[in-house]
Amino acid sequence: MKIEKTFIEGLLIVEPIILGDERGYFFESYNKTKFQDLGVEIDFIQDNQSFSRYGTLRGLHYQNPPFAQTKLVRVLQGEIVDIVVDLRIGSRTYGKTFSVLLSAENKKQLLIPQGFAHGFSVISETASVMYKCDQIYNKASEGGIKFDDPSLNIDWMIDLNKAIISEKDQNLPFIQECNSLF
Repeated sequence: MKIEKTFIEGLLIVEPIILGDERGYFFESYNKTKFQDLGVEIDFIQDNQSFSRYGTLRGLHYQNPPFAQTKLVRVLQGEIVDIVVDLRIGSRTYGKTFSVLLSAENKKQLLIPQGFAHGFSVISETASVMYKCDQIYNKASEGGIKFDDPSLNIDWMIDLNKAIISEKDQNLPFIQECNSLF
């Protein structure tokens, strides 16, 4: 398993080692011991999966402490643009965004520590996304940032005028007004 650090502390791109032959391929998508060997201590307790069609935009979501979540995101089918925003007050990258293409083809994963808002847009015909979490979902602690916050200048790689976005996500506040407790 290869780990690539990003310019944002704690945000990691995980690339599995693919073993392939005429039958297909095999890889470990998660191995707790290997993550520990790399200095990453996480106890994942919940898996989530979504299926979406082209132009769907989900996010930007987070959960406040004590229900803040670390996530390990991967794509089982299709391709997405995965986006995170650093919400950790005092971080040198507070308010900065990071994006990466995750796909079934490249098999990359994004490890998102607690303290980040997360979202994605679907840029293939359809996409199935799975992510592991180290904390259960807690509605009372959830928060979010509006996808088109001008201060973030996020390129979702889709036409936002035609995007499929939930009413909840359309009504989220900009980062300056969000209820982040990080």
